[in-house]
Amino acid sequence: MNLLILTQKIDIKDDVLGFFHAWIKKLAEKYSSILVICLQKGEYYLPENVRVLTLGKEKDRSRIKYISRFYRFIFRERGSYDAVFIHMNPVYAVLGGLAWRLWHKKIFLWFNHPMGSPTARMAVRMADAVFCTSPFAFANQYKKTCLMPAGIDTSVFQKDKKTEKTKGAILYIGRISKIKKIECLIESAKILDEKNMDFTLRIIGSPMLEEDIEYEKKLKTAARELIKKQKVKFSPKIVNSDAPAYFNKSDIVVNLTPTGSFDKTVLEAMACETLVLVSNKSFREILPEEFIFTEDNPKDLADKLCAALKLPGNRKKQHEKKFRKYAVENHSLDKLIGRINDFVF
Repeated sequence: MNLLILTQKIDIKDDVLGFFHAWIKKLAEKYSSILVICLQKGEYYLPENVRVLTLGKEKDRSRIKYISRFYRFIFRERGSYDAVFIHMNPVYAVLGGLAWRLWHKKIFLWFNHPMGSPTARMAVRMADAVFCTSPFAFANQYKKTCLMPAGIDTSVFQKDKKTEKTKGAILYIGRISKIKKIECLIESAKILDEKNMDFTLRIIGSPMLEEDIEYEKKLKTAARELIKKQKVKFSPKIVNSDAPAYFNKSDIVVNLTPTGSFDKTVLEAMACETLVLVSNKSFREILPEEFIFTEDNPKDLADKLCAALKLPGNRKKQHEKKFRKYAVENHSLDKLIGRINDFVF
């Protein structure tokens, strides 16, 4: 069986999409050959049975050229693949769907976004099956949709027995963007400071858009006094494979992603046996109530942080072990690849 994968970016060093490199590497163990068409390529190290073609965003910004290359690639290579797996870019299903159906190529769409669009709806109609991880995702309303494991490489994301957690260390990892609601975390840190709690908050991430740069400036202004006290520190984005080191050093990882997405960062932290605090309702059946705070509520987040930081050592370890067990048994990369193969073969 030969597979065509379409994705936004192939770059092992990308802070957001770097994880997909591991997905392709694992998929390559199951298929005779894999052809990857990406919008943009960076650094990658993939097996010999994987070829990567780029639409060229790393060189130019012409959408006409992207579309021209897309059609040239899928037509020229149509004898090189038997099925199509589209990752988070429904537009490819719209552009290539009719041709793939004509050639009897099955189409599988991974779309985990909470919001839909006319393009997404058309892509779902074109697909033979749709995959997502969150019950609150837009795609989950369709009968052809299947809830999937998140695909965490638990051999990378695991506890490092040589690393000790820094007492009171709170961590945020993710994009610097308004949708991430980081201002809520900073306000919570102010409350902890007023209570004379012993803590440090590290915010790791970088802005991508012009508006996000302004947002980051506002965050740093809001946290100015805590930065002076060395209780808050901002750090630029890191590659996905470096995240386990930070998870292993931290007492608690806070995730403020709104309900709808099923943020992999939470599961990666859990796989590293680190406590997590989330507002996302997708985790209500997974995490104890004490680790879920009310969205957009700095006081509730501060209260949950206080309680988590004060947990007795034995209870803390019990939760950490349970978190790891859940991540491995339900969201490992091996589990995900097995589920994908069940559909493709």
